[in-house]
Amino acid sequence: MRSASLLFAFLCVAAPDAWAATIEVTVTDARGAPVEDAVVWAVPKGPAPVRKRDAAVEQRDKAFIPFVSVVQTGTPVSFPNRDPIRHHVYSFSPAKTFEIKLYAGTPVAPIVFDKPGEVVLGCNIHDHMLAYVIVVDTPWFAKTGKDGIARIEAVAAGDYDLNFWHFAQSATIPPQALKVRGDETLPASFSVPLKPIAPRPVPK
Repeated sequence: MRSASLLFAFLCVAAPDAWAATIEVTVTDARGAPVEDAVVWAVPKGPAPVRKRDAAVEQRDKAFIPFVSVVQTGTPVSFPNRDPIRHHVYSFSPAKTFEIKLYAGTPVAPIVFDKPGEVVLGCNIHDHMLAYVIVVDTPWFAKTGKDGIARIEAVAAGDYDLNFWHFAQSATIPPQALKVRGDETLPASFSVPLKPIAPRPVPK
């Protein structure tokens, strides 16, 4: 009996995520079509743990890649320039105001995103360049792909508010209350009214 108890304790320590849940979120527009680049994040009722993750927004072919990023508050984000020309990256957003003046390669110091909120990125040299960084106070977040599905993985048991953001949403989307019980896949969905989305400019 004692050996069985020790084995169970070892498995809990060695693979804690095995007992955690996945929140699978489906996002569609008013016509029922899947919505790409939507951000969803689960905020616990209690304190949220901090998970360190690397994050980067590249400049390649005169575009920011990825177009939408999501990071936990306090995450340093690097801005490597993969183009053979210089860029001048900036943001005037209240959640993070900064600028990296004309540069090539990778700046020595990343930018720390220390407040939650929406951060809009631009380039002072190439006006068509646009991207978003969504900063959230939780490690449990995800972004939808072309299929409109986002999977928030390794979510601990507890009560959460599931939040939503999309750069073209035309109305405020209220959070959804979720109860996570443990090792399960918990479905959720958002139906979102969107403004017309213009094609992204093709770099010249």
